[in-house]
Amino acid sequence: MRIFSKGSEINFMAGRKIALVFSSLLVIASFVSLGTKGLNFGIDFTGGTLVEVEYSTAVELAGVRSALGEAGFNEAIVQHFGTPRNVLVRVAPREGMAQDAISDQVLEALRGSYEGEIELRRREFVGPQVGEELTEQGGLALLYAMIGILFYVWMRFEYRFSIGSVIALAHDVIIALGAFSFWQLEFNLPVLAALLAIIGYSLNDTIVVFDRIRENFRKMRKTTSIEVVNASINQTLSRTLVTSFTTLLVLLALIILGGKVIFGFSLALIIGVVVGTYSSIYVASTSALLLGVNRADLMPVQKEKPQDSTP
Repeated sequence: MRIFSKGSEINFMAGRKIALVFSSLLVIASFVSLGTKGLNFGIDFTGGTLVEVEYSTAVELAGVRSALGEAGFNEAIVQHFGTPRNVLVRVAPREGMAQDAISDQVLEALRGSYEGEIELRRREFVGPQVGEELTEQGGLALLYAMIGILFYVWMRFEYRFSIGSVIALAHDVIIALGAFSFWQLEFNLPVLAALLAIIGYSLNDTIVVFDRIRENFRKMRKTTSIEVVNASINQTLSRTLVTSFTTLLVLLALIILGGKVIFGFSLALIIGVVVGTYSSIYVASTSALLLGVNRADLMPVQKEKPQDSTP
């Protein structure tokens, strides 16, 4: 197997079969984890109790989490709401315990760990039915996004490219879901938003590669489809790597400094950027090649010149 093709360019397509096996194993492992462990849904999907309080002075969230942890609410989600004095606490439902009792215990734990005054601003209960609706609507949002992308790429390029792009996007989302299932990380609305962002990010990379493939099919008349794809990936590689690297820098800053509230969101995007960069190089292009895309499919249709009928 040659690592480099003509012109000392990386021969990505030489490893397309290995990449195909690797991707298949990751997707299968993700499905197995989703089928056996499932997703660890957060309060946004399971329902629960929401308590908003106002402290007399600004407070650090680490101290609030510590107080709730001592009271047995280790899984509580804590965040500032508007100002450093306002704190929002979300707690998942507990079996055999009324939601009023949960909110009272949360408020008691907070007041017991703070010397000043704490005012209860808001108390809300999210029922399981709302969580089920969010789960259903979130799944439909992902499905509609895939269908819309399928038709968009079909109209802009060719149906083989549209199928290849959707396969790559499904590949990215399934692996991200599999990672959250395997490590039993909390799956909440920010993570769902991150999955939708992954679809857009990965599609952007894929469209750039497909656009260059279409151009090269029209320019490189004496080369095979594999050579055209290789040349196109190499020509867009620097752009892909620079974009991914700069995006990862921002996401690493978010996951390190952003705190617990956006940890899942940041992690999902990091997984999506890494897997999406890989899939735009291997999965999307390899899928299009396996479906038989060639130069004839992308050449513009030549209009026949009207014949001169004058004698």
